[in-house]
Amino acid sequence: MQGTGPPLVTPFDADGDLDESALRDLVEWVEARGVDFLVPCGSNSEAELMTADERTRVVEVVAEAASVPVLAGTGSPGKRETLAATEAAADAGADAALVVTPFYYDHDQETLAAYYREVADESPIPVYLYSVPPYTDASLDPETVGDLAQHSNVAGMKDSSGDISAFQRIRERTADADFDLMVGAGGVFGQALAAGGSGGVLALANIAPEGASAIYDAHAAGDAERARELTAALADLNHAVTAEYGIPGLKYAMRERGAPAGNARSPHRPPESDAEAALDERLAAVGHLLDD
Repeated sequence: MQGTGPPLVTPFDADGDLDESALRDLVEWVEARGVDFLVPCGSNSEAELMTADERTRVVEVVAEAASVPVLAGTGSPGKRETLAATEAAADAGADAALVVTPFYYDHDQETLAAYYREVADESPIPVYLYSVPPYTDASLDPETVGDLAQHSNVAGMKDSSGDISAFQRIRERTADADFDLMVGAGGVFGQALAAGGSGGVLALANIAPEGASAIYDAHAAGDAERARELTAALADLNHAVTAEYGIPGLKYAMRERGAPAGNARSPHRPPESDAEAALDERLAAVGHLLDD
């Protein structure tokens, strides 16, 4: 996977049920604005609030509707759950699996490396590592990633640490491998591309897919300065829909743009009026960069 991919939100209806029609429409909405691949069942997808059957169905709907590659989130705390989800995603049409570091229990780097090797050995589709310390309190060291990158079925990584120094060290240790290194933090997208990143899996690409794609396109055209400028221009919006107001805020802002984002699932709650006003202000500030 290279380029820009949204960790696609999952539209739920007023009763909290999966809205398959809206999900298909959302695939069309983000694809029309330039994304290069789709990531169902990631953190922004509320995957942890869905049953295993629901996650499989989400992947199936996205794969059926998509004209770009699909990287499906399949990671769970245990190997059996992860492999079952990965096999189901492959059967549903996913091109590759995004596997988060096992969470809940503490694991050292040797244990994490062994886990990923075992998953990659048995996975029917390529495996992408996923390190997201804010959610799991676990991270993959650059040395561990460099070792795993040599596995024939480990195709890349999403690094959501936001640590550019660590990102650079991972790139150095995977430079000789066929390994896609993607950043998961929209606030440093341009910097990560300049550091050798292959692309980004960004919450920002749900709300401003054309803006996130413009960052990648500027970098690909050799205009690193423009990529950094666009990253800075979108940083406030990115922060608002991630660190400040989370998934309910992200979905609200998407709906304000006309995207069929649906509702968030409990225990999430709709944003308060002051949050809505703040999100409206952030959207207005970057309106000139969007297709509205």
